[in-house]
Amino acid sequence: MAETTTVFVLNGPNLNLLGTREPGIYGRETLADVEALCRRTAGPIGLRIDFRQTNHEGVLVDWVQEAAGQAGGIVLNAAGYTHTSVALLDALNAFAGPVIEVHVSNVYGREAFRHHSYVSARADGVLCGVGLAGYALALAAIAPLLDAPPADRSVRT
Repeated sequence: MAETTTVFVLNGPNLNLLGTREPGIYGRETLADVEALCRRTAGPIGLRIDFRQTNHEGVLVDWVQEAAGQAGGIVLNAAGYTHTSVALLDALNAFAGPVIEVHVSNVYGREAFRHHSYVSARADGVLCGVGLAGYALALAAIAPLLDAPPADRSVRT
């Protein structure tokens, strides 16, 4: 891995409400807590993070496109857009670096519509159901992938 590589940590709709929205599912920790966790995790493993959240699909697509020139990898919690956004998948397919998909809750233990992920079609790894720790695990998982050729990162077809 390069001396310090930037990883975009991108968060989709309603994640700004972490801590107050459905705490029985998502817990009481806030998005600021997630960012602090990511920063604590990133430094010791040689990563710099660019942490962002939006409620707008087009902005998320713009950020993925921006990452192509500024980041070695992407950790992505697309939230509701995970299950609906072909545009986001298309943007991810244009990004050459590794992508790790994260979900705070176990999406496979929830409503059936949450069981399909467009993001997973491109992701090099998926973490779900381990709470906010999924973000730290995603950063640890992406670090060794940053210098790996795409064929060595996953079994994508």
